[in-house]
Amino acid sequence: MQYGICLLSAVPCRKESSNTSEMVTQLLFGDHYTVIETKEEWLKILIAYDNYECWINLKQHQNITSAIFNQLQSQKTICNTDLFQSIQLEEKSFPISLGCTLPLFSKNQINLNNKTYLVEGNTNVNFEKEVSIKKLLETANQFLNSPYLWGGKTPMGIDCSGFTQLVFKIHGLKLPRDAYQQVELGSPLNFVEEAEAGDLAFFDNEEGKIVHVGILLDNEKIIHASGYVKIDKFDHYGIFNSNTKKYSHTLRVIKRII
Repeated sequence: MQYGICLLSAVPCRKESSNTSEMVTQLLFGDHYTVIETKEEWLKILIAYDNYECWINLKQHQNITSAIFNQLQSQKTICNTDLFQSIQLEEKSFPISLGCTLPLFSKNQINLNNKTYLVEGNTNVNFEKEVSIKKLLETANQFLNSPYLWGGKTPMGIDCSGFTQLVFKIHGLKLPRDAYQQVELGSPLNFVEEAEAGDLAFFDNEEGKIVHVGILLDNEKIIHASGYVKIDKFDHYGIFNSNTKKYSHTLRVIKRII
């Protein structure tokens, strides 16, 4: 079995083994994975965090041993909590974004594959075990005005479920990658009036498929990625766009995760 880790700021993950194939998600710095298939210069991988399958280019792959993989599997997920921060390696630096994993992190350092990465920014190391809704919403607000990007998971481009997954990840809560998977978690609420800050609202299309998700700020406002990460009005019909004076998304269900 072959194992790998992302040691770049972000790596596109494709639906098929081609540079022109749809980007379905991204590996962020520190994400580790199992290689399940090889095809010329492409690797089909299973991302350890959310069991997501996709293809990456061989040139962006970094090997790790099974021992390191198992060590990463057993450690607490430590994340960068700055919008961007700089990591230094051998007198050179590169950026990582909000929500990136800091693997084998200790005393502001990452020691991996005989290299030492210096981390200067803020992390979630000292976050309380019990999730603070206030802090979770503060994290969500850090993404405001980030442009929408299908498959994206950074402030430079993010999709709706990548947004919710990253926000919850930073606060120690694991969500699957896609909205139709996330909706399977949590307890459903019967009425919008019961909704509270931190609940997830899911929306469907005309065929009944879950196609969108956002985080409720209260039972009248939602933060979500649609065009860009923004705050919109919300009610039992769905998301109301104040600019167009129309509903942009139809509510299917509200789930309490926390």
